[in-house]
Amino acid sequence: MDHRISATELARQLGDVLGRIRYRGDRFIIEKHGVPLARLVPVGTSGTATLGDALAAWRSVGESDLGLADALERIGAADRPPSNPWAS
Repeated sequence: MDHRISATELARQLGDVLGRIRYRGDRFIIEKHGVPLARLVPVGTSGTATLGDALAAWRSVGESDLGLADALERIGAADRPPSNPWAS
């Protein structure tokens, strides 16, 4: 789960936030005026988001129109490889 933190709070609590990332594996989304700007994650984690991560982030923003999220969900479902690629 990602913790949300404002850029101002991050500046005030940088040492604590870095400790939480290093020792607990916490992840943070940095916001400015309520708009997500960046994500801080431990070095060993993947820098790429899965489709599920993207959908969760989209929905967490509070958009009223989820048409794009629904379309991405359908695309993701259609794009999954078959469980047995050799079966016909």
